[in-house]
Amino acid sequence: MAMGKLSAAAVKSITRPGRWGDGDGLFLVVQPSGTKSWLCRVQKNGTRRDFGLGSATKVPLALARERAAEIRTWVEMGLDPILERQKAEGVPTFRLMAGQVIAALRKTWRNEKHEAQWMTTLEVYAFPRLGNVKVSEITGPMIREVLMAIWLSKPETARRVRQRIGTVLDWAYASGYRDSEAPMRAISKGLPRQPKKDNHFEAMDYDRVPAFLVKLSARESYGRFALHFAILTAARSGEVRGATWDEIDLEAKLWTIPKQRMKAQREHVVPLSTPAIRILERCAELRHPRCPLLFPGLRRNAPLSNMTLTQLLRDMKQTCTVHGFRSSFRDWVSEETQHPGDVAEAALAHLVKDKTEAAYRRGNLLQKRRIMMDDWAAFCCQNDSGRLDASASASESDLDHEE
Repeated sequence: MAMGKLSAAAVKSITRPGRWGDGDGLFLVVQPSGTKSWLCRVQKNGTRRDFGLGSATKVPLALARERAAEIRTWVEMGLDPILERQKAEGVPTFRLMAGQVIAALRKTWRNEKHEAQWMTTLEVYAFPRLGNVKVSEITGPMIREVLMAIWLSKPETARRVRQRIGTVLDWAYASGYRDSEAPMRAISKGLPRQPKKDNHFEAMDYDRVPAFLVKLSARESYGRFALHFAILTAARSGEVRGATWDEIDLEAKLWTIPKQRMKAQREHVVPLSTPAIRILERCAELRHPRCPLLFPGLRRNAPLSNMTLTQLLRDMKQTCTVHGFRSSFRDWVSEETQHPGDVAEAALAHLVKDKTEAAYRRGNLLQKRRIMMDDWAAFCCQNDSGRLDASASASESDLDHEE
């Protein structure tokens, strides 16, 4: 494969997730979140290995090509590129790498509390075991040992420690200090189930949500549309059941919920993913001209009852609650993504100290939330085409009434 398929301009302009080859085993890797990194794939004697070359925002194309050529030379000489790179560059310890990550993330945090929380959890729980270990040498069993000490006794803290260790090691991989990502998903599978909190809404494990949505979409009803829409938007049941068409801007892909319908008495703007838009388009096809509601109940101008969605879950043999899907979303953000926690909290319309409402509506935070909700929709719809047109010829009278 000849070198030079990519250009510096192309590296900046490519946004579609996937691997984009430059030639000779060099790839630009674009994640669904939009982050870009370099990867070099080398094969010798039937064995294939992948080497991270750093973030594409920090490593220009020319330097990535140089690093890839260096790695290929080492492999041909029978040398281990990881060891050679460590000798040449010096691999940071977990403590040093954590400091670099916190410094980089500081500009995205809204207040100093986030930095203090990061430092406290890492100093107390991670540094004693991992602090002086090179990031290239940290293994899954080491991470699991750290988490097991607090996994059952301090479950919420343990989940935060897991997310922060994973973030540090992901940065190390993107910076070229590790030849693989941290096996956080495998580690999570190897930990015991945490005890459920009293007085909390029971949630569905987020990794079960995609399969559940396939079953939910097998039939059409306003109750099913409403539940599907609630899951994709991480909204409360009452906010969805009371939603009206004048709150929707399909062109801008926004749902503006007036403050009088919000728990916190603040207007809340929800960026709508493509699957969420498809649900609304299907509801628009079935809409009665004089009905203002997105998801009307049996009485045309009255909303679905507060038991409709709950009964739907019971009929589908699920023990979780509608509200619990908000927890499913929050756990997914913490455990599977690098989206900041304050962005997830904003998506859930939780109160934050910064009272600048414009940040929710038109600022950078809304754009970050849009990316996050698109990622959530992609995760939720991974087992389904996302189309709601299997019964596109159905009339309103053909809907299943589950109220």
